[in-house]
Amino acid sequence: MSHLRNLTLKVWRQDGPDAKGRFESYVIDEISDEASFLEMLDVLNERLIGEGREAVVFDHDCREGICGTCSLMIDGVAHGPKRATTTCQLHMRSFSSGDTIVIEPWRATGFPVVKDLMVDRSAFDRIVEAGGFITAPTGGAPDANLIPVPKTVADASMDAAACIGCGACVAACPNSAANLFTAAKLAHLNLLPQGQAERLSRTEAMVEAMDEHFGSCTNHGECSAACPKEISIDVIALMNKDYRASKIRNRKELSRG
Repeated sequence: MSHLRNLTLKVWRQDGPDAKGRFESYVIDEISDEASFLEMLDVLNERLIGEGREAVVFDHDCREGICGTCSLMIDGVAHGPKRATTTCQLHMRSFSSGDTIVIEPWRATGFPVVKDLMVDRSAFDRIVEAGGFITAPTGGAPDANLIPVPKTVADASMDAAACIGCGACVAACPNSAANLFTAAKLAHLNLLPQGQAERLSRTEAMVEAMDEHFGSCTNHGECSAACPKEISIDVIALMNKDYRASKIRNRKELSRG
């Protein structure tokens, strides 16, 4: 049996990247506790449009918890109060009637606000692009599938590949570091046999692309706690190890030259 919630929303409104933002308050009456958080925002926007006012801009796509675009700070927590849950999979039963909910965009220099609750996360794309391609000659799909991979390695790679690039790790980090994201993207390639050819050069390129946009990791661990896919902070240690190995290799090659 569903129950209804009466809520007050304090929503961040910002007309553009260079505009000064502000909070605006809205009252939502009798929203079902079975509604998702984004469905609740849809209800708000339908009302605003019906009143001839501008709808709240927010990012979303799949609404199935796998695309990572539903990036919102809810009461100061990335994706809201429920652990291992994306905003689109958060339901209003997680809130009580009479609550005031503060809704903001990700807060990081590397994620500039586009409008209202939408941010530009293209810095993540540039980190991935810096990694280049895998050039290991695996042949066709059947040949690639014949390469033996230990189960523990395959499992660790798949766990890292679960990263959806939502940016919660950056938003939760007091330094706005993107180390968990970058390390996850590296680990799912660097752990596999096919990823070994460019393992060190890939790591060096992606880490240095990351450093252009984001802060430094100081092992607070907030990134892993906020990650909706619960990616382990262990991947950061693996990335740091490979980055050091790449730099040592570079020095050896330079000394030989």
